[in-house]
Amino acid sequence: MKKTYVIDTNVLIQAPYAVDCFEDNNLVIPLVVVEELDGLKKADGEKGANARAAVRILEGHRTEGNLLQGVTLANGGTLRIEKNFVSVELPEDLPEDKADNRILKVCKGLDGQKKEGEQIILVTKDLVLRLKAQIMGIAAEDFTTEQISEDDAQYTGRCEVFMPEEMVKDFKKKGVPVTDVYQADENGNQTIPELVENEFVILKADQSTKKTLLGRVEGKKIVPLTYKKSKPYGINPKNVGQYFMQEALMTSAEDAPLVIIKGMAGTAKTFYSLAVGMEKVYNNPNGEYRRIVVCRPNAQFDDDIGFLPGDEQEKIAPLMRPIIDNLEQILDSDDKSRYDDESMLSDKIQEVFERDIIQTEALNFIRGRSIAKTYLIIDEAQNMTPNQVKGIITRAGKDTKIILLGDPNQIDKPFLDERTNGLSYAAKYMKGSPYCWQVTLSAEECERSALAMDAVKRL
Repeated sequence: MKKTYVIDTNVLIQAPYAVDCFEDNNLVIPLVVVEELDGLKKADGEKGANARAAVRILEGHRTEGNLLQGVTLANGGTLRIEKNFVSVELPEDLPEDKADNRILKVCKGLDGQKKEGEQIILVTKDLVLRLKAQIMGIAAEDFTTEQISEDDAQYTGRCEVFMPEEMVKDFKKKGVPVTDVYQADENGNQTIPELVENEFVILKADQSTKKTLLGRVEGKKIVPLTYKKSKPYGINPKNVGQYFMQEALMTSAEDAPLVIIKGMAGTAKTFYSLAVGMEKVYNNPNGEYRRIVVCRPNAQFDDDIGFLPGDEQEKIAPLMRPIIDNLEQILDSDDKSRYDDESMLSDKIQEVFERDIIQTEALNFIRGRSIAKTYLIIDEAQNMTPNQVKGIITRAGKDTKIILLGDPNQIDKPFLDERTNGLSYAAKYMKGSPYCWQVTLSAEECERSALAMDAVKRL
């Protein structure tokens, strides 16, 4: 029997197209949800844009029939707006004038009228509302269409394999066919790994495992790294993860227009991305990129930026402080004397911004633009929604390189988690694309400090 799904406002705010994602089941949108969309349609940023998009979709269905009676969707399901059940009683400690509780009244009302075997399910991204629903005996679940599986979340963009000893000598010239490498379990059983395009590979000779080579999958071969000996802005890779990261960042926008780097705090994601950008644009300019643009999505960017004082740059300056911290280390590599002359160091950083070598922008000012010949860093990308990351990637103009950085386990934005955020979403769906290179840095590759590395392991 078909299920009946009651859709909460936050689902439509994150995914305006959600009404097309429930196959041939019945969808119910409480009238209070329409009222909330109306109140949000003039909001700034992604929230307002998505509210308007959701309203337009509902308007399109309204022209097809009576939404109060229900209209048929393209996938065979139905969609209707429910304005009844105002007299349904809730527990005394749930005030009836609250929008969430009005949605619960609809769910309870529908549950009282359901046919035998029919399921009434509330779909919401609000954990508290799901908890309330459970207390009232109402089935509730998250909107999972944009949620990646646990298996997808495990992909790191890198793997370790064995290769025949006799192929080691010619690897740098010829590479090695993907069919000639293998993995072995603890019992010595050999299997051929399923490698994907642009996956990074640690190769070990099967007769002398101390011989280790680094490569990348390219078509039917594993080829050696091109930029292994590079030192962007004088920075040397300190571990395998950084060698892979350097390869992805140094490769041209033509061959690697999208780079996704995941890792815990202290793994030098932002630092290395900025160092490569400074090498390309400032230290050794060759016209490859016009500028570096840094965007650091944050829960405040879309919601509260308009209430902060000053112009755009002054508003986002506090959120961009981590970028300044990294620039201090890049522009002056001497750890011992870096802060001896604070004013000189500040002048160096100011020059970089005054010459527009680096520009910082809020996420809601990036959306809607076509960005050409730009080295675009999106830091803390785990705080983006799937819709936002889709909007950023599809805005990439000619010769633009987009770098998504973040840690899926450090989410600051409401209604997102490690399996529904934009960074994880992009990593899943761009896996295997010839245009996307990605790598995940491990906890052992934390380079911030001995304390930071120890804390990552212990806490």
